[in-house]
Amino acid sequence: MSLPLTRRRTAAAVLTAALLVPLAACGDDGSGTAKDRADGSGAASRAPRADLTVLAASSLTDVFKEAGAAYEKANPGTEVTFSFAGSQELAAQVRQGAPADALVTADTRTMDGLSGDTGEPVVIAENRLVIATGEGNPEKVEGLDDLADPELKVVLAAPEVPVGRYSRQILDAQRIEVKPVSQEPNVRAVLSKVALGEADAGLIYRTDAATATDKVDAIEIPDAENAIASYPAATLKTSKHSEAAAAFVAWLSTPEAQKILQGAGFQQP
Repeated sequence: MSLPLTRRRTAAAVLTAALLVPLAACGDDGSGTAKDRADGSGAASRAPRADLTVLAASSLTDVFKEAGAAYEKANPGTEVTFSFAGSQELAAQVRQGAPADALVTADTRTMDGLSGDTGEPVVIAENRLVIATGEGNPEKVEGLDDLADPELKVVLAAPEVPVGRYSRQILDAQRIEVKPVSQEPNVRAVLSKVALGEADAGLIYRTDAATATDKVDAIEIPDAENAIASYPAATLKTSKHSEAAAAFVAWLSTPEAQKILQGAGFQQP
């Protein structure tokens, strides 16, 4: 005997609801949507758990340690390990197949050269150069022109290093000839030379000078004479944790991450 119409409709409604429940559960896999992860909302805490290795430019050493701790706190079960070096060294590691999940360089040129090895890069920060001198500026350096003084011991990064290329760019634009006493493999090495008194001055990023205010002075370079350093981030195609790596790279553009970067002196792109 067939059921009355009203009872048939009720049974159908119950069956439909029962079918939808497991579908809804499948729709939330605990990882959050890409938008959730990108906008820094609470769903970011449900990003895929993984132990991530991030190759990052030397100038990000201090700020990324803070950023990594913040990301781990928001994503329990995830650990982020950073490997810092000059961008050209990082590029060499990527080409040699170093096991890593994401890459952040201090210039777009280096990242563009790895387009076959990375996902789509996104610029997460910008930076400017300053002249670093010993504390108290004992040699009374006032601007780029002073770096041409042959009596002044100037140290620069090597030309294949982003900060070294930026340095040559701004010096050449002003037609200033500088003969450095050494050319270093990364910006932190330049900072160290000046901080230890092994050089009178050097060109470094503003953010690196800010990490050693008790050892060096930073002489500002006018924007018209300066260069903009852009920091692109991208996932690596060889990553074994591609979804987790993408979530971390997306997080770097969120308000939370940008607040940390800007607190360290980086500028929003």
